[in-house]
Amino acid sequence: MRRLLAILIPGLLLLTACGGAPAAPEPTSQSAGDTAKFDSLKLTDNGDKKAPGVDFAKPLDVTEPTIKVVTEGDGDRVKANQAANISILALSGADGSTLEDTFSAEPEPLELNDELKTGSPVIYNAFVGTKVGSSLALAIPGQAAAQGAAAQPTQLLVIKVVSTKDVTQPLAKPEGETVTPPAGLPTVKENDKGVPEISIDGAPAPTALVAQDLIKGKGAEVKATDQVVVNYVGVTHSDGKKFDSSYDAGKPATFPLNGVYKGWEQGLPGKTVGSRVLLVIPAALGNPNPSNGPQGDLVFVVDILGVK
Repeated sequence: MRRLLAILIPGLLLLTACGGAPAAPEPTSQSAGDTAKFDSLKLTDNGDKKAPGVDFAKPLDVTEPTIKVVTEGDGDRVKANQAANISILALSGADGSTLEDTFSAEPEPLELNDELKTGSPVIYNAFVGTKVGSSLALAIPGQAAAQGAAAQPTQLLVIKVVSTKDVTQPLAKPEGETVTPPAGLPTVKENDKGVPEISIDGAPAPTALVAQDLIKGKGAEVKATDQVVVNYVGVTHSDGKKFDSSYDAGKPATFPLNGVYKGWEQGLPGKTVGSRVLLVIPAALGNPNPSNGPQGDLVFVVDILGVK
């Protein structure tokens, strides 16, 4: 599911960054695009955890992102800053063939936050104000053939809003009890801009993973399956040189723990939101790609600002 959202949502952000109607004072779901193209669309409910039957006039072709509630649920209205837990059936607009079906899996959260509101108002305005249990149709324009890639037809997504969840906003900085680390580890100080700086002086190379709290937060415990919201700085242990920092990007990073260094995957589960964690990572748990990125033993300071 995450793979499908990861493919679709960034493209929609680009497609819809300048489109969409302004949010209504009393939010209700807002359609956008050439919604008459959905007049022939009919859904047949096949029960829980099963994608609906979908019938529509083919081929379906749109020139702009088009979205509309096609069946309305009877649940509460979806609110701004909630996460809408959704299931998606993706179909070819050319022939109706299934491209992907996530209804049998756990619904995936789509956060209706300011980032989505600014980047993709068409998507944001369609979801905010709809009712739980509703199904939306979203047609994504096809792409012409280019640079050896074959042309792609319009895609039709049928998206069901299964439930909603309130989202706790990430912290701005670590919060908790200061912890004095044992001797022999790299040391950490904040500069005058509040950015942690790591010194390797006197610290021996690691023989095993170290995950040392510098600040012990009081928030939710991180699970291996979570996405984490973090600020971080990373340096190579051999020379103390910085190779990556979310501070350089000017905002925290969000990613799943199962998609990063093994040292993160093993060192952060069990830590708590609000914590600042020193990770000293031996090379075997560091960069899995020896031809690209930092090599050898690595050191990170990770501020855990939230989980999803």
